[in-house]
Amino acid sequence: MSVQAVSGASDVAAAILPRRGGFAGALSDLLWRKPGLLLFLMLAPPLLWLGVVYIGSLIALLAQSFFSIDEFSGLISRELTLKTYGDLFQPANLDIIVRTVTMAALVTLASAVVAFPIAYYAARYARGKWKALFYLGVMLPLWSSYLVKVYAWKLILAKEGILTWVFAKLHLSWLLDGWLSLPVVGGNSLSVSFTGTFIVFVYVWLPFMILPIQAALERVPGNLVEASSDLGASPGQTFRNVLFPLALPGIVAGSIFTFSLTLGDYIIPQIIGTSRLFIGQAVYAQQGTAGNIPLAAAFTVVPIVIMGFYLWGAKRMGAFNAL
Repeated sequence: MSVQAVSGASDVAAAILPRRGGFAGALSDLLWRKPGLLLFLMLAPPLLWLGVVYIGSLIALLAQSFFSIDEFSGLISRELTLKTYGDLFQPANLDIIVRTVTMAALVTLASAVVAFPIAYYAARYARGKWKALFYLGVMLPLWSSYLVKVYAWKLILAKEGILTWVFAKLHLSWLLDGWLSLPVVGGNSLSVSFTGTFIVFVYVWLPFMILPIQAALERVPGNLVEASSDLGASPGQTFRNVLFPLALPGIVAGSIFTFSLTLGDYIIPQIIGTSRLFIGQAVYAQQGTAGNIPLAAAFTVVPIVIMGFYLWGAKRMGAFNAL
């Protein structure tokens, strides 16, 4: 055997670590031989947390919806019944559901209208530092406190706020006063009106609509738009027949966020808006002040069922590919 071969063999032997003894060594060998066991041990803690703490608590809450409140004692009757779900169809509770779903739909529609031109500019024209500034501008509001943003808007929309001052300087106070005098959407000021709630919802959830649309438009080949123009299509026809169908999965993907977040939010309507309740406020009030946990649990089922059907429809439209 040559000197080089002996030297090489000794170097390899020196590079191999000695076998570890005891429990640690046996466990290391076992996990090396059975990678599936290692994967199970790594995933077990987070899955246990998700299954027991999150899903388990959710199931426990939903189970309460099949109980009812005894009208005489005010205590929870733990006999299985659908009476609580029947209470959801009382005019007052049904009005809360309709109001919340209507607000969620309007916020989603307005967010899509505002987000599309911004996303289109970012996808088609923004390059280099301008694209970086685009992402910074979209993401920057998400870095600030949720409550700080809501209270800032409360000051902006107040009767003595900057928005009222702008309308006065433009001699458009009559327009603002006329809008606030309208039933349902109006109020004493924008900060205590359905319109103010709508404005803040759109502002807070807008980034969640811009980014999926921008991602969808990035996938649209530029030559499709050019070919449409070369074939004599007007900008409106190009939008309806080329851009909008291809961007629709991104719009639906963004609507998943805006619609679901509006359905469940209770802080914005609590701070900005009228005394008319939304689903989130109803859940908070029923499980807190009123102590009617079964009705609060039944209210939580409503957005879950709505979003279940919504996600089913979104998946059929290919929205998950744009996330």
